Amino acid sequence: MKIATFNINGIKARINALTDWLGDAAPDVAVLQEIKSVDEGFPREHFEDMGYNVETHGQKGFNGVALLSRLPLEDVTRGLPGDDSDEQARWIEATVMGSQHAIRICGLYLPNGNPVPGPKYDYKLAWMERLKIRAETLMAEELPTLITGDFNIIPQSEDAETPAQWKDDALFLPASRAAFRRIENLGYTEAFRARVQGPGHYTFWDYQAGAWQRNNGIRIDHFLLSPECADLMQDCQIDAAVRGGEKPSDHVPVWVDLAA
Repeated sequence: MKIATFNINGIKARINALTDWLGDAAPDVAVLQEIKSVDEGFPREHFEDMGYNVETHGQKGFNGVALLSRLPLEDVTRGLPGDDSDEQARWIEATVMGSQHAIRICGLYLPNGNPVPGPKYDYKLAWMERLKIRAETLMAEELPTLITGDFNIIPQSEDAETPAQWKDDALFLPASRAAFRRIENLGYTEAFRARVQGPGHYTFWDYQAGAWQRNNGIRIDHFLLSPECADLMQDCQIDAAVRGGEKPSDHVPVWVDLAA
């Protein structure tokens, strides 16, 4: 089962790039972030015609997450538990039925948190505490589970081409990274780093200042796998070349291959 995460930065602006990538990469499941569309505005039929089941949790003009799956989706839920007043569309879950295993897939678009200090950073840290609680609950259920998406977290210095550029940014502040580690330390495996070591591997390049051409990137799109899911992992890679395509997102897909 090939599962990919992709912050597409607007479904309407990126539908051709997304369609091309789906045709080339052929993931069984694509977990999307920043669809920037209400549910009714998502081009569902386009992707259904490509053979995907579609579930969305949208919001007008901002945020929004979605699941595209060639496999059956069951028990779909929307919204991260813990704050009934939170109206931002940043979390979706579903169970995907493989030929050998059912996988609980959680797709997230974690808050950016800038500017720092301020209410947006407070919201980021509070959201990450809610995420930790949900991750604990999922861990206790002992099912193959993965949490994936745009975490807006640079875990360590080697995950940025120029770390000094990010030292005062919400993505790289010690409190942000510590919150990420608290979730990982529940027993989750950070899939990419379990497979690939060393610097130079990024998932985001800004549109400004020739960041892509200079490879001035950061790695902020991640997979966290429960022990039962990590046991099934066969590979995890970044489709970096997608960033050089026509009208690309500023993010690129990351994927895991599971024996599921």
